[in-house]
Amino acid sequence: MFADYTWTELGSIFAMQGFAGLILFSVFVLMALGLAIIFGQMGVINMAHGEFMILGAYVTYLCSNFVEAYAPSLFGVYFFFAMILAFVAAGSLGALVEWSLIRHLYKRPLDTLLATWGLSLILQQAYRSIFGAREVGVTLPNWLLGSVPLTDIIEIPINGIFVMVLTFFIAIGVYFILFRSRMGMQTRAVVQNRVMAGAVGINTEKVDRNTFALGCGIAGIAGSAFTMIGSTGPTAGQLYIVDTFLIVVFGGAASLLGTIASSFAISQAQSTMEFFLSGSMAKVLTLLTVVGILMLRPQGLFSLKIRR
Repeated sequence: MFADYTWTELGSIFAMQGFAGLILFSVFVLMALGLAIIFGQMGVINMAHGEFMILGAYVTYLCSNFVEAYAPSLFGVYFFFAMILAFVAAGSLGALVEWSLIRHLYKRPLDTLLATWGLSLILQQAYRSIFGAREVGVTLPNWLLGSVPLTDIIEIPINGIFVMVLTFFIAIGVYFILFRSRMGMQTRAVVQNRVMAGAVGINTEKVDRNTFALGCGIAGIAGSAFTMIGSTGPTAGQLYIVDTFLIVVFGGAASLLGTIASSFAISQAQSTMEFFLSGSMAKVLTLLTVVGILMLRPQGLFSLKIRR
């Protein structure tokens, strides 16, 4: 298989595969961070997480069309405003869903699974009715197009670099929210001992709503970034929900570091195996490996001790 390549060409090919894995890693982290907050911190199995991501993608699509039609002079910077609007839209919908549905189902994880699965079907049909069944694409600013040549063979797409930088800042922001802010301190207190947190005056219902909204808002940003590497359709979110849950469970529920570590491990393994095997076989082998590790270590790579 490798006889026709020189060592330099092989090194370049593996470097390109490694960078493709980094882009996949960035997408996985963006998708999994929101779910890690909702599933890991709150114990809610949110099967509609992909639909919140696609909401962010559709908001970006609408911003792209609006700015291109009515304010073309701002087209170069519209993507930043689109990400903010995607976060607000997905977070607001998340707060509404938590208030109207999720808050009645705490401590009933199977019921949250069924309820959010039904919600995902409702949202998919709503997207299909509003935007149509066909996939849509976003027009990117010129500065996000093209690639940066590293060598004569290796070229790095600019949108991939942007996604990685965005992922870095989002991860840092989530860290500061969860571990360096009053909201994060209250969230971790509720996770570790809900009864005691309520006894010392923490409004646990408000914390739950804000936490769920934050997780959904991050999913909206992930959807906005997703428009740079793929087209958007009503059911596109379901293509990533299994990978996202796998990352959160493998990394360890309620562990931000575990989510990032498992995203890196799974993305690099999958990207490397895709060079030797088909994409579907690479996914199968990755899944079997993760399942085998979870059988030996059910709590995941990193675990958090929680008092009940």
